Amino acid sequence: MAPPRSRFESLAAMIGICLVLMLIALDQTVVGTALPRVVAELQGFALYPWVASAYLMTNAVTIPIAGRLGDLYGRKPFVLVSIIVFTLASALCGMSQSMLQLVLARALQGLGGGMLAGAAFAAVSDLFPDPMQRVRWQAMLSAAFGIATTVGPALGGWLTEHLGWRSVFYVNLPIGLLAFPVVWRFLPRVVHHQGDRRIDWLGALLLTVAVVTLLVTTEQGERLGFANPLFWGLVALSLGLGWLFIRHQHRSAAPIIPAHLFDNRTVRQLCALGALTGLVMFVLVFYAPLLLQGGFHLSPKEAGLLVTPLLVSITVGSIINGRLLPKLPHPEKLISWGLIGLAVGAALLATLSHETSHALMAVMFGLCGLSLGFQLPNLTLQIQAAVEKRDTGIASALIQTTRTLGSMVGASVAGLVVNLQYGRTVAAALAEGKVGDAAVHRLFATPQLLVRQQDLDSLARFGQQLHFDAAALVEQGRLGLVGGIHQAFAGCVLVTLLSFVIARRLPPFVPRGAARGR
Repeated sequence: MAPPRSRFESLAAMIGICLVLMLIALDQTVVGTALPRVVAELQGFALYPWVASAYLMTNAVTIPIAGRLGDLYGRKPFVLVSIIVFTLASALCGMSQSMLQLVLARALQGLGGGMLAGAAFAAVSDLFPDPMQRVRWQAMLSAAFGIATTVGPALGGWLTEHLGWRSVFYVNLPIGLLAFPVVWRFLPRVVHHQGDRRIDWLGALLLTVAVVTLLVTTEQGERLGFANPLFWGLVALSLGLGWLFIRHQHRSAAPIIPAHLFDNRTVRQLCALGALTGLVMFVLVFYAPLLLQGGFHLSPKEAGLLVTPLLVSITVGSIINGRLLPKLPHPEKLISWGLIGLAVGAALLATLSHETSHALMAVMFGLCGLSLGFQLPNLTLQIQAAVEKRDTGIASALIQTTRTLGSMVGASVAGLVVNLQYGRTVAAALAEGKVGDAAVHRLFATPQLLVRQQDLDSLARFGQQLHFDAAALVEQGRLGLVGGIHQAFAGCVLVTLLSFVIARRLPPFVPRGAARGR
């Protein structure tokens, strides 16, 4: 048995985990604000969803593998390696000279982020085995997330405007350099698994192929269209590979995801909620900056400030959740309470216009964030309580994986909806204005025109030469973009209502540690 740890050692270890969490949170929020400007400079809107999807794809594959390896060998080595990989990949993102290079660097960053998520979250349960004690200490994680998300959007906007978009990736470097020695010194290496430590690498390969196929399917939906048999063939292949992976896990002697977890009804429900929550959260965080910058013509800094309440309120909701959870007779209901607020918030966001006051926008974003704060920590806490101690790491990783998969699908489906609506609106405007010039059509091919000043200037020159109203066409493009993002937000409302139905059927939350202590 490991010797008892002092309060200082536990605090220092938690600070290390908080720094790791800040790496992930800050990267997501800072980069999200800068992405429209990144795409405008590198001129690759066709790869816009891939900047997110490449990260999510490698993230989703790595999380369960890192979670399982953490159970078998201890989490500390994987946290340390992940810090190195994530920090190095951040530097490569900042040095990218094309969208393809950026996508590849983001894929490497996803590997590091997957190891971080797969090992770091479960490390908290190693430090604090008692679930109720863990709830109180998780306030530190919420505070760290809050700091990163509070400064993230505004910092991303400021850096993009004053130092260029590349600087938003370099922000991770000093945090990674600080996190590594703290984790090295204070995070204990705790191993719960004894005996056979084999891992199912064939299962890992099947998981990788299944996730990549799912990503390709969602990305190709826009090009192929829902009526194309090839698209539905890819859907069937994705589902078949997922089924094959699960079947193999039942037969494997050393599965990535132990088969008995698939048989646990509570685990299945929480994973479904994780996927749906990830989908909604990512669509809101990823497309809100594009709506504000491309649709309403705000600066990156203004957009960052307006999105900040969404992310800050997640922290506020998490802290309130931590206070309420030990006092409620049915704490599992906190998830469904949060989903009601999220449905209302997403419905309000689907009505945003350039005439909406900035104060009201901030309130809408804040309501969504507050509601998410009642879901994110509870999904992890409840799945840890639903499994045995030896499966804590892989169970925690499952929640992170399903959230990532949901985010990946959400990014791709929302991209499909937004691009189709934008394309229809622009095509109708060009036809009505009888603008047939090929160069003008190329400028309007993607919404990057709306955030790239050079393209707007070129369009204005074409308007003078060819005698058409360039400003009116740009306004139609903005309306198409806003309409598409509104449809994506409306879809989030439907997904949230489905989540509410699932959440209402969750069994009572009984922490294992608390139950044994009675």
